[in-house]
Amino acid sequence: MVDQKLKQRAVHRAKIIRGQIDGLIKAIEVEMYCPELLEQSLSIQRSLKSLDAFLLENHLRTHVKQQMRQSAGEERAIKELIRVYTLSNK
Repeated sequence: MVDQKLKQRAVHRAKIIRGQIDGLIKAIEVEMYCPELLEQSLSIQRSLKSLDAFLLENHLRTHVKQQMRQSAGEERAIKELIRVYTLSNK
């Protein structure tokens, strides 16, 4: 089950990122100076990393915690965490 407050926070953060991306698109279209474009792009990347950390923390505090209490869920939780770790290092 998903905590609705955490869900709302994640959706809010994602919408902020969408706004940042829309701003970057407009900046590219009006041909802003390249370093300014890069600054905006890097800011978006930091925002995405922050969202990733929030989502991972939520997953650990809810789903993984619940899975580890069940013997059948323990292996699934481990595989999920390994998959996320592998994806984050590509």
